[in-house]
Amino acid sequence: MSFRIIKPILSDIPNMRNLVSLEVQNGVILDRSEDEIANTIRSYKAIKNEFDDIVAFSSLYIYSMTLGEIRSLIVREDCRRKGLATLLINSLTDDANNLGLKEVLVLTYKREVFEKLNFKEIDKAKIPNHKIWADCIKCKRFPVCDEIALIKTL
Repeated sequence: MSFRIIKPILSDIPNMRNLVSLEVQNGVILDRSEDEIANTIRSYKAIKNEFDDIVAFSSLYIYSMTLGEIRSLIVREDCRRKGLATLLINSLTDDANNLGLKEVLVLTYKREVFEKLNFKEIDKAKIPNHKIWADCIKCKRFPVCDEIALIKTL
């Protein structure tokens, strides 16, 4: 199989939402409306297979001059364990570095994926308050969060 990273376009949004829908239902990934994704489409990267299907995507959200977050990382189930998550994380981390960010945050249930890429666990109390109120309040598990917060210094 061959894969390539692309910048998704607006017409990709329904396919992206479909790809992530099961993880949204399971409370693993926050739901983002079509409009929310459209407003931030430039922050997304996706991976397409040789059939031109989007099989993975994620985004880099910028909080401040120094902090960004990797969000909504999803890989289609039949494409997992092929290095696609690593490919996306490295690409988004490179983008963060090129923009001049100092740190990249992630909240995840897949600690090992990020730890092998030099992300270090941090206390969730160190997460900026605007993150908690802007995103976490939308989560069905809020306020009892069982995700792991990790950060990478660039």
